[in-house]
Amino acid sequence: MLICLAALSWVVWMAEQADQTLAGIDPLIKIFLEALVATRATSVNTMAAYRRDLADTSKLLRASKTSLADCNADDLRLVISSWHQRGLSARSVARRLSALRQFMGWAVDDQIRTDNPCRWIDNPSLPVSLPKSLSEDEVTKLLAAADSMQPPALSLRALAMLEILYATGLRVSELVQLQVSQFRRQPDSIIVVGKGGRERLIPLGQAAKRAAADWLAFRDATSGYRLSEYMFPGESATADGGAMTRQQFSQLLKNIAVAAQIDPCRVTPHRIRHSFATHMLNRGADLRSLQTMLGHADIVTTQIYTSSRADRLAGLVADAHPLASKR
Repeated sequence: MLICLAALSWVVWMAEQADQTLAGIDPLIKIFLEALVATRATSVNTMAAYRRDLADTSKLLRASKTSLADCNADDLRLVISSWHQRGLSARSVARRLSALRQFMGWAVDDQIRTDNPCRWIDNPSLPVSLPKSLSEDEVTKLLAAADSMQPPALSLRALAMLEILYATGLRVSELVQLQVSQFRRQPDSIIVVGKGGRERLIPLGQAAKRAAADWLAFRDATSGYRLSEYMFPGESATADGGAMTRQQFSQLLKNIAVAAQIDPCRVTPHRIRHSFATHMLNRGADLRSLQTMLGHADIVTTQIYTSSRADRLAGLVADAHPLASKR
């Protein structure tokens, strides 16, 4: 029991460290976050986002002489209006509303409030954005650029991370949190814990296995890295043994893109994930298998990749339709 409580406190503390700019926030927010961690598997990044969004809402409510415990639907509409005036996108507003709905539902369940004002608030209409991917040729250029980086230590790590990312379609948070113990026996697949604490088994592929083994051999021979439990220690690993951050890996990808003469604005960890999914579908992968590998809770999320292949679908009709050759 003491271990569980310590783990909960650690997650909340880590969320607070993720944003040191928030001071004097409503105590109810911290109580809510502790309750959230106790009842579901919630990542540190999600906790930090909830904390920021709710703290901002609380600040705006205080300006209107009310609070999260006492506000009504009209007060929340004023908050939403302030978000729009700041230029927040519909997606950002929807994310903040999601955090607020979670909070209000908890407040009613715990009898902190007698009503849920979010019941009267509509979600903003979200545009359907199709996932953008790189071409297979562009990914090949990125891999070649990573393999040619200097010094060799940087090349080994960059190539291993990129090969694993493209071979598995991992989220960047999942990639940087990979444990070195997962690669000790050159496995054909790895177990990844994704959103909601859901585990999934993902095959690696030969190129990713080779790149991981090459990096592991160098990593084990480097004293500063041996102390870390992570497959890809961060820049300060010699001091604290921590993992590479998402921001550090994103910058590494930008450097690889420049070396490959590809616009770095087009190369992000999430676009590599999109590329994995799109290329797999183009080569015949079925949606259910892809859903499992991507860690999507709902296959509807995976199906959006079928909408992004208009050129392929048009070519399919031209080649396969029985009347195509007669007109």
